[in-house]
This record gives sequence, C-alpha cells and structure tokens, in this order.
Amino acid sequence: MEYGICNLAVIPLRAEPNERSEQVSQLLFGEAFEITEWQTNWVKIIAESDGYVGWIGRLQFAMLGHLAYKHIKSHPSQLTYQAVTQAWKISDNSIVYLPAGSSLAFLEGTSCRIGNDRFEIIGKVGEPEDIAATAKTFLNSPYLWGGRTHFGIDCSGFTQVVYKLKGLRIKRDASMQVKEGTKVEAIKDAKLGDLAFFDNAEGRVTHVGIMLNNEHIIHASGKVKIDTINEDGIYSLELKKHTHNLCGIRRFF
Repeated sequence: MEYGICNLAVIPLRAEPNERSEQVSQLLFGEAFEITEWQTNWVKIIAESDGYVGWIGRLQFAMLGHLAYKHIKSHPSQLTYQAVTQAWKISDNSIVYLPAGSSLAFLEGTSCRIGNDRFEIIGKVGEPEDIAATAKTFLNSPYLWGGRTHFGIDCSGFTQVVYKLKGLRIKRDASMQVKEGTKVEAIKDAKLGDLAFFDNAEGRVTHVGIMLNNEHIIHASGKVKIDTINEDGIYSLELKKHTHNLCGIRRFF
C-alpha cells in the first residue's frame, strides 16, 4: 500500500479522474490518505480521516511513508483554528494560506513537515472555542458542493469541520452522519451541538445542521446561516417558509 499527504492549502476530491468531474469533497492541508490506483494525471485515494473515496491530481500531494502514515493515524496532529493561518514554505519562500481544520503534521515548535518540505507557521495557531462560537465563524460562508472551508462549504462539510475543530471525527455525508451518535427522542430535548437531519420526499437524508438550542439551528443552505427550527423542520427567515423536513436528531457529545 502507498500513502500520500495534502501539501497544498486545499485540494478538490473528485468523483472521477477528470478536471470537469464533480467535486465530492476536499482534502485540507496535512490530511493523509491511502493510494489505491494510479493513472497518468490522477490517483484514487481513501481519506484517512473519514474513509471518503475519490480522485486527486498527481501534482497536488506529497508521498508519505508507511511509518509516517501510521504515526499520523495514532497521533492526531495539531489543527489550525483561524479561518486563515499563514504558513511559510521554506523551500521556495512562499506563503500558503491554510484553512481552518488544517493538520500540522509532525509539528515541532512552530514548524511542521509535509513530505520533504518544511512549513513555518506564522502567528498563533489558536485554541478551540466552544462549538457555538466555532460554528458561527462560518456565518455567511457561501454554499459549495463538496466544500470544507470558510470560502465555500456544504452542509455536511460544515458539520464535519466544526466537529473536527472540537476534536471529534465524523463521516463526510449527511446520509453517513445520521448513522452515528445517539438518538435524541424529541426536538424539545435537543441541546447545543446536536446534529439535526432532514430528508426529501423519498425519505433520503439530504441535509444536516448544528443545533444551537432546541429552537435555532446553524446550517449551510445557500450560505451558512441561523434559522429557527421546530417539529416540522427548518423555517427560513428569508423565504418565510419551511424549507427542510426534520427526520431526526443525533447527539455526539
């Protein structure tokens, strides 16, 4: 088995080995993966953090040895918490702008190593805030299918990254996340940090958000925003109607 690690700020994970293919997720700086297939310009990978499968460009990562990969799996890296953290790439004297949730692999002092490159972290890495404050830093981030950063994010990417910043790994898609955690029986019992899930007419889970209390939810729909929620689902303050049908609430903390 071969392994790699993301050495760019963020790279698209695509459904097929084609630049026009759908972006299904993203890898953030320092996230590692297994390589399962090589093509001329692409590699198929399994993300270490959540088991997600997709294709990335061959020039968008660094190789990682087996022992280094095992170390990353058993020793979670320090994360970045700001929307943007600057990292000075020593080899070419450039600045890489790291999104929140980037992994500072093999961090020693203020330097981390990604492949053969060393990156000097500029400024304070920061500390995690409470889950409400962390989630609210994403307010007004535009919706982007497959996105996981402040500059574009989808509903389950939002919940996954916020949870990552709180030290908890969850799966990538809403349909996967709904199978984790423990069931909250009624919306009146919901509390800060619970995930609320929503389904379509066919009963398929298609949306997820973070409960702020048992009456308000923060979620990515058009943009990251706060709406009211009741037994019927999310009521959009902008559209003046219910937009998402509540099908369950799960607790992870």
